[in-house]
Amino acid sequence: MENIYDLLILGGGPGGLAAGIYGARAKMKTGIIEKGKPGGQAATTEELENYPGFGTGTTGPGLTKSMADHASEFGAEFIKDTVVALDLTGSPKKVTCKKGEYLAKAVIFAMGAEPRMLGAPGEGKLRGKGVSYCATCDADLFTELDVIVVGSGDAAIEEAQYLTRFAENVTIIVIHEEGKVDANKVSAERAFKDPRLKWKWNSILKSVNGDELVESVTLKNIKTGEEEEFTTDGVFIFIGTQPKTELLEGIVELNHQGYVITNDKMETNIEGVFAAGDCRDKYLRQVVTAAADGAIAAVAAEKYVHETELWEKEVLSPDHPVLVAFYNPTDMAGTEKIGIIDKFVYENEKLSLVKVDATRNELVKKRYQVDNSKLPLVYLFKNGEIKASLKNISTENLKKIVE
Repeated sequence: MENIYDLLILGGGPGGLAAGIYGARAKMKTGIIEKGKPGGQAATTEELENYPGFGTGTTGPGLTKSMADHASEFGAEFIKDTVVALDLTGSPKKVTCKKGEYLAKAVIFAMGAEPRMLGAPGEGKLRGKGVSYCATCDADLFTELDVIVVGSGDAAIEEAQYLTRFAENVTIIVIHEEGKVDANKVSAERAFKDPRLKWKWNSILKSVNGDELVESVTLKNIKTGEEEEFTTDGVFIFIGTQPKTELLEGIVELNHQGYVITNDKMETNIEGVFAAGDCRDKYLRQVVTAAADGAIAAVAAEKYVHETELWEKEVLSPDHPVLVAFYNPTDMAGTEKIGIIDKFVYENEKLSLVKVDATRNELVKKRYQVDNSKLPLVYLFKNGEIKASLKNISTENLKKIVE
């Protein structure tokens, strides 16, 4: 058999790293594919002080390196490569990269998202050194300092108001005419009434200036054409984010913005494919929520792989007939009927029996559309296919379906 990973994680940000820790610790053969240095967006944040248990002095690069080391200690393999194509519908899943192909029993997509950048001179150079895309992450670093916010949508207006709790002055740079923003009406009205907010209308940011830290920005009034150098300590840019999910288009279900839709187990609409971190459709995108996503996805993936392998071994592969009894352990009358099947199989050596708690094994229940209200239920499998089903369990009826 080809060399197959139990779990392949695409992306080495906090979500992918947490998944690697949990996957490898569960003794799964785990690979993390990352084209660059592990850490994702968090690794670009110089100071990261709001991760639980890590206070003043914590850095994004330091925290994510610790996560990567932790995953390595448990046996996760880091694969430096770039994913170019995916085949996730078959088994095993196939991930094609620039340097080769990788096979896996389960895949966690954790490629993250990235803030939309203005593309202004100095923006990239000073990212993490005064240029930020997350007020929740970095606001406290600008306590009693002056900052500007670029953008006028919901995120920009709400984050600007959050920044007023820390910064001395918060100035919002808006491309529109005075009084017009792109945010919802409630947020806009609240912001206009906030005396702590200042506004620069009809303006765009031309450049971010500074050597080691942000010192000023160059603004241009698009109505008059005039430019000015505006002194500030920080630049918060909120013109949206974009998930790195291009490879998933047409494969898994995405929302209208391109984020992956999952359930609370991080499962996508494709069996054995999970998503974690900022690429996922969710309310809050932070290191702590990415790590939580990764842990959940890895645990769910481990259960998926275990249940799939067990089902293959006990039900689909045998060359003799297999009776599968779905039951609810809280239904005493129903579980007593399982005893009838036990006795019947004991007296028929050519049969084997697999009992499935339908309240716990959701994978099999979903795969075969088992209705919990109709338990106990028996399926007869031959050569991996359902040949008969039985609701009214009795020795006579069992004899009929196996004849």
